[in-house]
Amino acid sequence: MDAVLDRQAPVACFELRFQSLFQPGRGLCFPCDAQGRVDLDALSERARENYLYARAVVGREYAVPMVVCRAA
Repeated sequence: MDAVLDRQAPVACFELRFQSLFQPGRGLCFPCDAQGRVDLDALSERARENYLYARAVVGREYAVPMVVCRAA
């Protein structure tokens, strides 16, 4: 039952940030939980494609992603 509650926990506070390696201040952000898990079903098709692309090019175009708490 705890796993079900964990999946339903609000994720609004956290985001997974992929910083660009070549353009300072640029990157991609996606809503996630405190462990960095992104709910792919909750993303739009374009956001899902961007997320999967960013993961595929970590180390080449984007830095290793960081989980951060969004400013309220």
